[in-house]
Parts: sequence; structure tokens; C-alpha cells
Amino acid sequence: MSEQLKNQKIRLGDLLVQQGAISEEQLHSALAEQKNSGQRLGRVLTDLGYLSEHDLLGFLSRQLAIPFVDLTQFQFNPDLCRLLPETMARRFRAIVLEEKENHLLIGMVDPMDIFALDELSRILKQSVRQAVVRESELLNALDIVYRRTEEITHFAEELEESLNLDAETFELDQLSRSDGDTPVAKLLASIFEDAVQVRASDIHIEPDEHELRIRQRVDGVLQEHVMKETRVAAALVLRLKLLSGLNISEKRLPQDGRFNIDVKNKTIDVRLSTLPLQHGEAVVMRLLDHSNQLTDLTRIGMPDSVRLRFEKLIHKPHGLILVTGPTGSGKTTTLYGALSKLNTPQRKIITAEDPVEYRLPRINQVHVRHNIGLDFASILRVALRQDPDVMLIGEIRDVETAEIAMRASMTGHMVLSTLHTGDAISTAARLLDMGVESYLLAACLKGIVAQRLIRKNCEYCTEPYQPEDAELNLVLTEAQESPLSATTYKHGKGCPRCNHTGYRGRIGLFELLEITPKLAADLRKEDIEALNLHAGEDPEYEPLFHSALRLARAGVTTIEEVLRVAEVDDNPTRQLAATEPELPQTSVSSS
Repeated sequence: MSEQLKNQKIRLGDLLVQQGAISEEQLHSALAEQKNSGQRLGRVLTDLGYLSEHDLLGFLSRQLAIPFVDLTQFQFNPDLCRLLPETMARRFRAIVLEEKENHLLIGMVDPMDIFALDELSRILKQSVRQAVVRESELLNALDIVYRRTEEITHFAEELEESLNLDAETFELDQLSRSDGDTPVAKLLASIFEDAVQVRASDIHIEPDEHELRIRQRVDGVLQEHVMKETRVAAALVLRLKLLSGLNISEKRLPQDGRFNIDVKNKTIDVRLSTLPLQHGEAVVMRLLDHSNQLTDLTRIGMPDSVRLRFEKLIHKPHGLILVTGPTGSGKTTTLYGALSKLNTPQRKIITAEDPVEYRLPRINQVHVRHNIGLDFASILRVALRQDPDVMLIGEIRDVETAEIAMRASMTGHMVLSTLHTGDAISTAARLLDMGVESYLLAACLKGIVAQRLIRKNCEYCTEPYQPEDAELNLVLTEAQESPLSATTYKHGKGCPRCNHTGYRGRIGLFELLEITPKLAADLRKEDIEALNLHAGEDPEYEPLFHSALRLARAGVTTIEEVLRVAEVDDNPTRQLAATEPELPQTSVSSS
């Protein structure tokens, strides 16, 4: 390294002052803050708002005569990146970008760190040149590049070698040790870290005769990793049972449990379910990130036109409001968002949940325990004697629970609950089929929210595309529209950040049906056909399919994803307006 560069490193603040980027007073203030925080001067300056990150990176690029690299548009070579061990990449905030004839180009957050440059050159055993990159983009890139696939395979091999010849016999003291040095602990830690890096909502461990499958549900779709080390499956299941406090000797019956782990500075609540299979026990784990709770209706992705109407409904003095959709469609997130709006010192809220997913302050949450007779109906009966204002029922599964909920809503309580139905109209039909009296349903039901989660186009590789004619004609025909040549559809072409799927993250689709007097009359007569017709006459009612098509038109998702997630309506009740869509800003978490 040149002596000039070393001097520049020492005089970064002075150089910024000389160039008029900051004032002397701002420099002194930043240096004082740096002394307290121990952070880099550049980071302190941007945190204090004295200098934008863009201006700082441009300054460094000009002063050092090095390139600035936008990592959101950069195509990584994973094999080249892995020349630098992950621990070193994270320690020095650096990533290998390109291989030149006589050097490697390294993206760095702090390209003036002479010590880091010397260490990187020593580790990589060749000359390096630096480029400047944004820290946030670098950290995202590291999560993408350093997937744990190879590490998981390595730890699986290590665990298999450590097992006894008898695959059913394990050293319990090794599997139950609390430290992370045992092979099974390291394998599990690697599996969890990989799942958190790719934002997985579930982990599946599935033993087969000749292989072990570890699958992760990312944005609602499973991604599979296959290993030949089948003997490690029983050790993994046993370790997980010990963590969950389950019966390790019971292998014939399913079991449910939960435990907490800390992964990458996040506290993850793991809900675990075992299932006996022909070749061992399968395990499915739902991962709930307590450090990223979306419990505010303004943040869960609900469009304002729906959110404002929904908030008006939940603030009614009494009534029944249902949130419907399949498993993993975000129903719990929506209900918790409603509770966060209602959670004031003036209201008593009691919930019956199976299980309690998130702990909420001031709210009395009861965990359903069927094995001791503590089901939804019994909890509701007791809850009514606890003077509640609002009650939440995790799910209405039978007519007894439904009728108790409705009678509670008639006696001055606001009741929130869920059903597993396809849309708002079928929810009413389902309740009538369950045996709920039509007069009760008409008197109590105030509104139904049906929802789904749909994958979003990857923001890093989105480009215009033309859907297949068959797909486009199908959706436009169902929406009672003719093709619009002015519409430009988009999709993700696939990149490392989306694991080459073209999709990254999900967003909510919401259908809100408010029960008006006309609709209540249809319910009282059990006339579902009239209910469907009159719902379509409401200009504010938009079916899920139309909501999904609006997102596709806006380039948020694809026609293919619309057809995958939203059910095609056999009898569309109204034409989709040709107005510009109102788009939510935040994705909904899967619960």
C-alpha cells in the first residue's frame, strides 16, 4: 500500500472538511461520538446525518481512484466469493467480486482499512484491489453467497461418523449436552442459520429409505436439500425432542412441542411437530421470529381502502368478525394487528389460541389443551365470566364453538376468529353447513376478511415480459375484460438474491366483505346465491382474484403466480375497474 493511502486513512475527516463535505464542528462532534461508540468514522457521520452514504461512498471512490460497485446489480460467482472464508468476509466487511490477471477485486465497506487489505491479501495469497460498496448491500450479499448447504453436508458426515454402528443407539449425554460442540448440535445450528438467512418459515426433516431430505419453505414454496447420511435423522429427531421436552422413547405416536433458539442475533420461537413414518420420524418446525413482529395494521400490507373499513368494523361495540384463508396465509398476523389496535387500558381482551404464537402485553392469552379438556368451547364459557370486552378464538372448528362465539357477540362482546375457507362467500356457506342457525349468523356476523399471500417479483432482477396467451386470456376472461395492450407485465428473470426463482418476499391479498342489511337478509334466508350476487353489487367489495390481478398489472407479481394462489371465480360478480391499483407497502408474515 502506498504511503499516500496511509495518510489518507489517518486524515479522512480532514479530507472531508477540505472538500467541504462536512464542517469542522461536525467533524469534532463525530470524533467524540466515535470515541464513545467505537464505530468507523464514516458510519458515525452517516448516522448523525452529517453526510449521506451516497456522498461518502462517492468521496471515497474519487479520493482513492477506485470503482464504486452497486451490489444489487452485480452477478456474483459463488465459487470465487468463497475463496474468502465467511468469518473473514464478515469480520472485514468484504467480498470477492472479480478475478483479474494479476489481482482480485474486493468489495469493501471501508476501503481505507489498510490492516484489512493486508490480511485479505495474506488470506487469499495474491494481490488485491479494493472497490467501495454499501454496507447494507454487502451484508445481504454475504447471506446469499454463504449458504450453509456445504456446511450442513459436512456436519452430517461428521455426525454419521460419530454414531455407533447400531443406528438406534445414541449416547444420550452427547445429544443432550447444552453446549454447541457436539456434531448433532453443530448440524442443527447450521440448519437453523441457513433457514434464517433465506427467510424460511418452516423446516421439514424427512427420512427416507436411502436419503434424508431437509426442506425449507421460502415465500410459501419448498426448497429441497437431499443428503445420503440417513442415519443422522434419528439423532436429529432425538436432539429436537430433548430441546422441546418431549418423550424421547415414544416413536409410534405424533408429538408437538416448542423451544426458543438464538440465531444471528434473533430470537426464534420454534414450534415442532413429529410424525411417525415408515423409515423413521418426520419433523416439521415452524419458525416464528420474535424480533420482527408485525402487529400493526398499518404494517401488515393491507391496502388503505381495506384497512380503514376493517378498523371501523373491529371498533364496533359488539359482533363477530372472521379472518379466513388456508394455513400459512397470514390470518394470525391480521388478528394480532387487530388486537394491537384494540389493546388499550380501557379494554379487557381474552384469547383462546392453539398454540399461543406471540406473547402480547396486557392481553390474557390462554393456550388450548385438548388432552385435559381445555378446548375452545370450554375456554369461551369461562372467558365470558371474566368480564371481557374483546375475545379472540384461534379457530372455529365446530358448531358448539361457533354458537358460543355468536351468543357472546350478541351480549355485548366483540369476537374475532378464523376459519379455513377459500373466500368470504364460502365462509358464510361453511358456517350454515356446520349447523349454525341462520338467524344467529345474520344477527352477529359483521364482516369477513379472506386473505392469501402471493409471491412478489424479485426487486433485483425484475424485467418486462409477455405472459403466455393461454394464461392471459384465462385471467382476463374470468375478470370479464378484454386484453389491454397498454399493460406491461413484469417478472423476475432469476438472480442469486432470489435463489434464481424470480420471486423474493410475499405480499397480502385481502378480500373484505361487510355484512350489510341486504346481505344479512340473504343469510337469514340461507340464500347463498343471492348473497354472492348482492356482494358483487358493492363497489367496495373486491374478490381475491381481482386483487391479485391488480398486483400483476402493477408489476408486483406475475400472471403465473396469480393463477397459482388465487382461485378462479366460476361466476364473476362484477367487472374489475380499470383504475390504477392501490398497493400496500409492506409484506405480511406467514402465520
